Amino acid sequence: MISPNVGVGIVGLGGMGQLHASSMLELGADVVAGADVSPEQRERFASEFGVTTYEDHAGLVADENVDAVVVTTPNCFHEPIAVAALEADCHVLVEKPLAHTLESAERIADAAADSEGICMVGFHNRHTAGTTMFTEQHKRGRFGDLTHVEANYVRRRGVPGPGSWFTNPELAGGGALIDIGVHALDLALYVMDFPEIVEVSGMARTTFGTREEYADPDGFGDAWNAQADTYEVDDSVSAFIRCADGQTITLEAAWATNRAPCSDLHIRGTDAGAHMDIGGTDLSILEAGTAGCDHYADVELTGDSALTGYKEQDEAFLTAIASGEAPTTNTIEEALTVQRVIDAIYRSSETGEAQRLVPEQTEAETEAEAAPNARLSNR
Repeated sequence: MISPNVGVGIVGLGGMGQLHASSMLELGADVVAGADVSPEQRERFASEFGVTTYEDHAGLVADENVDAVVVTTPNCFHEPIAVAALEADCHVLVEKPLAHTLESAERIADAAADSEGICMVGFHNRHTAGTTMFTEQHKRGRFGDLTHVEANYVRRRGVPGPGSWFTNPELAGGGALIDIGVHALDLALYVMDFPEIVEVSGMARTTFGTREEYADPDGFGDAWNAQADTYEVDDSVSAFIRCADGQTITLEAAWATNRAPCSDLHIRGTDAGAHMDIGGTDLSILEAGTAGCDHYADVELTGDSALTGYKEQDEAFLTAIASGEAPTTNTIEEALTVQRVIDAIYRSSETGEAQRLVPEQTEAETEAEAAPNARLSNR
């Protein structure tokens, strides 16, 4: 049940801000305010939605009509906006990633823990048709135990133009990994039900963004100029994630690389496997059997193309507000796990060493755990 009395303010009035505003209105909430540093964006938003607009988030948060705040700004601005809103006990939906650094993300989480407002993070691909069909089939036990996920978000040529906030490490916190790889990483962890992560290793590469001659057949990086600004972010990343119970994840993320593009998950289970495109409508299930003769059984499920994930995510946000209970999806705890893995991948790339996310057992702890088993075996 969604309360129609929730007043929503949008901070960041570009494409994502307008998308959220439209879906909130469709869901019965009231869009009451917007904020953006750009006068043009403020004017356009005010004209389209008929609301008050502000130059910065402070005015919006102080607006007595605002109950919930949606944050769609560049990554480094997530923290000051989200913290201010949470300290005012507003509800907050932050677009992915939670922040540009792990430390910043942790400060948002601390503010959320002290707030009467809820905080959710915008990983909309959890709510698309392909993902929801996989989740239901997995609940029914069709795949058995999940053992490995290959997660990919790879563009052949798709570097945002140097000089944009996407290629500024101070604003974005990273490059391809934190921009698009985060979608694949979150979805892989989500389908595995966020297992405990033991160790992360990875390599980040900066290969294409500094080239004077950069082939861009699709014109993705508008007005390419490698000398316009410093380009110090990754344009591709490869990573390996090991979990406590033996599950593993491989991650490939790239703005540009010399291979065919893809954005998908290959999921392996003990009883069946699955393949789905990130944000996609369909789900492929891969099974094998012996009835009659040994055979493969591949099943294609075609879902509702209207389930793009954005509206469904906003609905989950509004439903949590109406219920007064903690959200069950897109939680800040899950987003912190994603942020820790991103941080570990970058640290692994810098040091050339795998990064542990759980502490190593001391020799004394190992002996203490082994002692009861030793006593039992001697009986």
